[in-house]
Amino acid sequence: MDLAAFLLLAFLSAGTLLQVWGTESVTALYGETIVIPCNSGAPAPNDLMFIKWKYEKDDGTPGDLLIKQVRSEQATVQATDSYAQRVSTDDNYSLLISQATLKDQKTFTCMVVSDTNLMEYPTTVVVYKKPSSVQIMDKPEVLQKDEPVTVGTCVVSEANPAAEITWIKNEKPLVADGKAVVITPSMKLDPATGLSTSSSTLQYAATKEDIGAVFACKFIHKLTVEETKLEPFPIHYPSEKVSLQIMSKGPIVEGDNVTLKCHADGNPPPNSFLFYIKGQKKLVENSDTYTLTAISRETAGEYKCSLAHNEKIEAVQSIIVSYLDLSLSPTGNIVKAVGETLSVKMEKTASDDAKVSWTKNGKAVKEPEFSKLTYADAGVYICEVSMGSLSRRQSFELVVEGKPVITSLTKHRAGDAKYKVLTCEAEGVPEPSFQWSVNGTNEESSYISGKATHKITVIPGVNLTVTCSVTNKLGEDFMTINVSSVFQERKEEKESQEESGDQAKLIVGIVAGLLIAAAVVGLIYWLYMKNSRQGSWKTGEKELGTPEESKKLDENNHPV
Repeated sequence: MDLAAFLLLAFLSAGTLLQVWGTESVTALYGETIVIPCNSGAPAPNDLMFIKWKYEKDDGTPGDLLIKQVRSEQATVQATDSYAQRVSTDDNYSLLISQATLKDQKTFTCMVVSDTNLMEYPTTVVVYKKPSSVQIMDKPEVLQKDEPVTVGTCVVSEANPAAEITWIKNEKPLVADGKAVVITPSMKLDPATGLSTSSSTLQYAATKEDIGAVFACKFIHKLTVEETKLEPFPIHYPSEKVSLQIMSKGPIVEGDNVTLKCHADGNPPPNSFLFYIKGQKKLVENSDTYTLTAISRETAGEYKCSLAHNEKIEAVQSIIVSYLDLSLSPTGNIVKAVGETLSVKMEKTASDDAKVSWTKNGKAVKEPEFSKLTYADAGVYICEVSMGSLSRRQSFELVVEGKPVITSLTKHRAGDAKYKVLTCEAEGVPEPSFQWSVNGTNEESSYISGKATHKITVIPGVNLTVTCSVTNKLGEDFMTINVSSVFQERKEEKESQEESGDQAKLIVGIVAGLLIAAAVVGLIYWLYMKNSRQGSWKTGEKELGTPEESKKLDENNHPV
């Protein structure tokens, strides 16, 4: 019998009562040191003799661990099993067990022996272990619409207690219904360590609304909660409808190449389609387009496409072809004689309202009508018909010909110049050539719209009769003009100026005489009036005068 047993036996034989307190609980972490306080860490009694730690074996029998006497610095290890190398105490008499395992989940008792009491404080140990890893296996490449597919198997390894696994879609828990959502949980216990590995398999029948959905595996453990998300899965589903698209940026114009594109809503999209081209089926494989080359107004109308394996799923589109035709008569180069008529006809055919415009030599004009051609009618005429972005144009160049006709022949001398400028104007097409009957200098010529002008400078020393002749391939014309000698005209002008000077002097003399006579008459009248007021009429005497003067005076003296 060891000393502790002897002391305990002696203590009990002395009549001391053994007291056992309620069981406490301690949580430890797997692989770390378990710390079990004695009496929840309360101070030891003053009359403490020793403390003993023991535990309950798997078969229910007690097992000694160590004893610590008050006067001893080191505890005496009594264990003979695996605890022999793992147990110790601290200064507060707490039991320390290193490298905790699940086998340490037992009840450990601290026996406190004093001079007057013997107390036991049992403590139950629970060992927790966080999961060592989380994996999602069996992930598919795609999900199938309305078909259960395994989304994944979530495995939470080596935990205590076992982790609880739930599946989440778009942040909301999935509830198994046995049809669209099937969740199969399982758990495996490692016999060596006692650790649990939990797993859960999710089978899910997707819908189109699940495109882009985020699935996640979430596990709940005593020590942690974690969530592992999966990347969104593509969802495969068969096509339920198709659409036909006309690949054209603007209105379709006759002669264009038009591409038809058939689109199905399935995923993955089908790679083969049937195109119905004017009653004929065209199978297109590994493509979703068909091109109509050089479309015409005759090929406008209804077009269809469908799935190659299901012709009932189809789409229809109508193609409207814009067209515009222009017919102009005449066209090209038109040569007509002046005075003739010319009929212009324009016809257009269009799929919609079209605008017609005319230009002549680049300027806007009305639709030309030629009842009697003139030289001014000549020019380049362009007819343009437009309808939206579509336009057509045709043109003709009108040339109006005629033999030359002189319209005027004039002469002109500037100031006292010693020369004269002769100007001959004519109309005619082609351009006429000029010929003078005299030699001249400083020749100038112009030709615009069938009107020709030719000028020459001459210095006639004597009176001349000058002829201007014009000629083109259609005929000729001439006109004459009398041209006086420059010297004779200057002499006549001088004599005319002298005569004009004498006449001017005579006119000035007459005007001066009239002014003097008027002044004399005015002076006489003034003297007369003065004498009439201050003279004989005041005294009743009359002065001599003409009968008209006497009558005037009488009227003044006898007012009415």
